[in-house]
Amino acid sequence: MRGGARYTAPSFLLQARRRNGKEEERSLARFGFTATKGLGSAVVRNRARRRLKEAVRLRAPDLALEGYDYVLIAREGTVQRRFADLIKDLERALAKVHEPTPAKKR
Repeated sequence: MRGGARYTAPSFLLQARRRNGKEEERSLARFGFTATKGLGSAVVRNRARRRLKEAVRLRAPDLALEGYDYVLIAREGTVQRRFADLIKDLERALAKVHEPTPAKKR
């Protein structure tokens, strides 16, 4: 997802971008989950995706903005980190990607 905001947490990378399109399609936030082979075996990758999906299920309805697409890319910390810390990472990441970026100085 190019051109969007990014936030790197200890357990994942979050990318967010506002969708352009019809009003009906823009209403809900959409999430994608990625775990590359570099993370480990299929068992490890599936566990990482399941943990990310559960964290999103619990916290995203309150924090995600309508009309946005989000992609969470699993990192080693996704499986190793305590689940409570994973949720805190998600909360912080969703807040940070929606903060206004300061103007660049020349």
